[in-house]
Order: sequence, then structure tokens, then C-alpha cells
Amino acid sequence: MAFRGWKRLLLLGRQNTFAKAWRSRRGVPSLHWKRCCHWSAGKSLDPEVRAFLEENTEVTSSGHLTPEIRLRLLTPRCKFWKEKPDLWPYGDPFWAIYWPGGQALSRYILDNPRVVKGRSVLDLGSGCGATAIAAVMSGASQVLANDIDPIAGMAMILNCELNHLNPFPITIKNIINSEAGNWDLIVLGDMFYDEQLADGLHHWLKKCIRIQQTEVLIGDPGRHQFLSHSIRSQLHKVIEYSLPEYTRQENNGLTSSIVWSYQPSNSLENC
Repeated sequence: MAFRGWKRLLLLGRQNTFAKAWRSRRGVPSLHWKRCCHWSAGKSLDPEVRAFLEENTEVTSSGHLTPEIRLRLLTPRCKFWKEKPDLWPYGDPFWAIYWPGGQALSRYILDNPRVVKGRSVLDLGSGCGATAIAAVMSGASQVLANDIDPIAGMAMILNCELNHLNPFPITIKNIINSEAGNWDLIVLGDMFYDEQLADGLHHWLKKCIRIQQTEVLIGDPGRHQFLSHSIRSQLHKVIEYSLPEYTRQENNGLTSSIVWSYQPSNSLENC
């Protein structure tokens, strides 16, 4: 498949801009519409934004590891697949791609509901919300989705509707380096694409484990920035999934994605 326009830029390096937003204190990228810090069940969406997302994404459940979950994504049949990136009126639509790390986490949770059943779950860098949706489907007692892009929050609500779920709470801010929340489980996929962001994640996740004894699961298809980071030595491989052909083509030939358990050896020491 030939990648064109913004899609190619996202996959080949435009993530640096997004990484800077995650590293910043404010966290939320500049947009041309009113900012929002929190979405909750029952909150209505801006009709114009809803119409735009519905018109420019495709509802799909194929080509990914979780056919049980329907999502609004950008696909080759969408006009913005080949359009110039500057014509997209909002921030870069990372949420509109079902990244392989998130796919692995979602598949693992659906196949092993005991991992989340009756537990509180934070989905960090939630994007399209698939892993949070998988946690709700598998019986999590409480789910909070977090992303720094308000449009991602809106897309998550639409995706909850597609899967006949009440929207879970969604927080739109950078929570890395904030106080450690009292979560039983933190899940994050495809977040290790920048060294400084990876350093911040490493430190904050260690704090959450040390203070709250939080369990952490990470999904990643083996990107260089992840495998070369010092966090790699503190991970336990849980399961590896072979990616469907469509996802391989979307991600420059990556063939598998892994769920890792983060178990820092010094989690009981001061960070």
C-alpha cells in the first residue's frame, strides 16, 4: 500500500511534535476550537466536530487483532488518507490509527478478562480508546482514558457508541509526572517513540508502582526507541501476537506486537 499525505508523515517521524506536547506541562496541542479538560458520560459532542469525524472516518473492525471492537479510523477509503496534512483542521490525528501496541493490549485483555475484572484501569495515551473499551467489555470496575488531544476524546465517545457502551470518563491533559493515582492497573501502548518522553514515562510509572503498587502493562511492536531504552531490562514478556497483514502494511512491515509487564527491580526504593 502506498502511504501518502499526512499518513506517511505520521508513520515516518511527525510524532516528534506530539512527543513535545506530552513532555510539556500544558500537554494539550493548539487547536482551532474550545479546549476541554474532561469528558464524562452524558456530555454532548460539538455537532460540527461530530459530523466532521463521521464524514471523514470509516467504521471498521477488520484488519486488526480485535474484530470484536468497532472503531472510527482513517482508512484508504477516506478522503484524508491521501489529502495534504495541512487540510486536516485539527491536530495530527494519531487517534485515527489503531497502533499495534494498543492492538496487542486490547487483544490480551479480551482474551484474559481476569486481568481487569473488578479492577480500576487507567488507559494512558488512549488514542482511539480501544484498550479502554476492551477493559470495559472485560469487566473493569472503573476505567479512565487519558489523551492530550481533545479530538481523541470526542472520537472515543463515538467509538463507545459504536460498541454500545456508555462513555467512560476521559481526561484531556498531560498527567505524566503528576501525583500517582490510585489505579490497580495502568495500560499504555505505542508511547515509547521519543527518548525524553520514554524517560518521563519510566520515572512516573516507577513512582506509581512504588507508591500505589500499581500493575503496569505496556504494548509495543518492538520500535527501536523502546527496545534501546533502559526500561527494556525491567520488562517481562507476557505474550506476543502476529499482526494481521493490513496492520503490517500500515506499520512499515512490523510483523508482531508484544505485551510487556513492567516490573522495575527498585520499585520499592525512592525514585
